[in-house]
Amino acid sequence: MKRLLFVFTVLLLAGTTEVYSQGWLEKVAKKTAKRVEERSKKKVEDKVNEAADKTVDKAFGKAEDAVTGKGNTGSDNTTGGETEDTNENAEEGGKQAKKSSTMNWNKFDFVAGDEVMFDDQLAGEKLGEFPSQWDLKSGYAEVAQIDGKNAIYMTEATKIMPLMKEKNYLPDVFTIEFEVYVPTGRKGDGNNAQTGNYAGGNSRYNIDLIGANGKNVFQIYWYNPWSFELGDKTTSVNWEWYSGGERSTGEMQYIFKYRDFNRVSISFNKRAMKVYLNETRVVNIPRCDAPTSFNIYAYQGEKENRFIKNVRIAKGAVPLYDRMMSDGKFITYGITFDVGKSVIKPESMGEINRIVKLMTENPDLKFSVEGHTDSTGNAANNQTLSEARSKAIVDKLVEMGIAADRLASAGKGQANPIADNATDEGRAKNRRVEFVKI
Repeated sequence: MKRLLFVFTVLLLAGTTEVYSQGWLEKVAKKTAKRVEERSKKKVEDKVNEAADKTVDKAFGKAEDAVTGKGNTGSDNTTGGETEDTNENAEEGGKQAKKSSTMNWNKFDFVAGDEVMFDDQLAGEKLGEFPSQWDLKSGYAEVAQIDGKNAIYMTEATKIMPLMKEKNYLPDVFTIEFEVYVPTGRKGDGNNAQTGNYAGGNSRYNIDLIGANGKNVFQIYWYNPWSFELGDKTTSVNWEWYSGGERSTGEMQYIFKYRDFNRVSISFNKRAMKVYLNETRVVNIPRCDAPTSFNIYAYQGEKENRFIKNVRIAKGAVPLYDRMMSDGKFITYGITFDVGKSVIKPESMGEINRIVKLMTENPDLKFSVEGHTDSTGNAANNQTLSEARSKAIVDKLVEMGIAADRLASAGKGQANPIADNATDEGRAKNRRVEFVKI
């Protein structure tokens, strides 16, 4: 209201100034030429109009900022129509981006399978050696470290497959999860400098799902961006699939976390195929021929770093209510944590959302949330860790609207294994969360 009164006052003064100017110009006109009178009058009018316009524009500009949330920094940093971000604003922008990312994960609907078939965390692997749970089809691969953690490093034209007892090992319902390092294109040798092309720009990853006949039934791949250093961060993600032997294709633009690991999640249910990159579902195919195995292929870009890690294949997924009614509990592997920590990973939200839905639709259900670890490490530490993880899950469910009196937490440590802790798959099965009906 004060701003509107200020605008009105300026406009009123403008009218007063104009009247005063006209009287003064009439006196001057007697002593000067008509041309001088007109020019003087026009100059006064222009000054008044300019002042009024600036006042109005500024008032409406601030009103617009109040609506859109722009410029709400506590101080006016406007220079030439643009606002420079202070360090405080930049930090706030980072918080908003982080909050937005968390909200995206809250919509993540991927749910990992119930029975672990293959799990490779590369624990205990020797650096420089070929990873023991994999088979090599072409190229070269070895165990390496990136950011202090083991990963599989692949050179040019390398194809690797999980080392399984059976050739056709994927069931009719399964999930595959892993993390893949996505580099960026590098500057070329000068031949393409003017076009912005980069050497290694045609480097790509292929994830191939293979049918019983040995041919691809589904493939998804992406090229590293050619002009990342020039600001183009979008990548074309492509896929093709076969349904009844007929080939179809798809494509979308996506922005990866570059020079970082990205999560790939694949879900197949008899005929339906879904693929997720980080928190985004990029593929949703209602009919696809059934795959029976898969491989990962790193193509060209020999100077770029390409790594994969944390690969898991699981059978799944029986509806939670059916398992709970038959067994009095259900086991989930979809809620995960960093090694030695009790902070829930964001990719766990698909399973957590499913549990919230189950408890919302069945208001009489009450659960004891029981965390279990494998036998790696100290038993006392594992007990403490499992207690902290169980409590973190309960706290998350309460945060999402489940009444606290319907939940209890209990850490079981490594005391109740359901598989052999001597194998990677056995340890993976023992690292679990059980929801026991109470």
